[in-house]
Amino acid sequence: MPTYPPDRFDTQPEDLTRVGAHRAPRRRGRGFVTFAWAALATGVLVGAGVVGMFVINDRVSFENILGASSQEETPSATPTPTLEPTVDPAANVVVLNGANTDGLANLAGDVLAGAGFTVTTRGDADSEVPTTTVYYSDPSQEAVAKGIVQALGMGDVQESTAFVIEGQAPRIVVVLGTDYIPTS
Repeated sequence: MPTYPPDRFDTQPEDLTRVGAHRAPRRRGRGFVTFAWAALATGVLVGAGVVGMFVINDRVSFENILGASSQEETPSATPTPTLEPTVDPAANVVVLNGANTDGLANLAGDVLAGAGFTVTTRGDADSEVPTTTVYYSDPSQEAVAKGIVQALGMGDVQESTAFVIEGQAPRIVVVLGTDYIPTS
């Protein structure tokens, strides 16, 4: 390895306290200032991202924030027409006993037949149910379902496609629950 002759930079005075050619001593608190700037920049970026997502999803309306008044009128509530219970002898009514009481479907079927309904099937449900419910699949059958509830003296009305058999006419299914008490 080659050796170089010593020059003036090889020897340093004993009273020299600087390190490096241009470095001054570090000020106190310099690390905290750097951390504060980084935290501020992170907060601004996160806030801009949140506001951007709300704007993209149309959840924030800047008109209301900036004080502009919205001239939109709230639509007036239209009353929902209530259907009156009716009797339709052409309706296909099925009565199922969900109370595990022998003969209950026949008793309820007789009550419905006496009220003017055509009961096509009487039988037992697959399982025991707590409440009597009248199921209809076509919205036009809701008034007839309410008429069945009125004739039975109890029960709930519910629209459902659970009892629809493809290729057959819509039917109304009465599932008698353990709460059903025969009237006769």
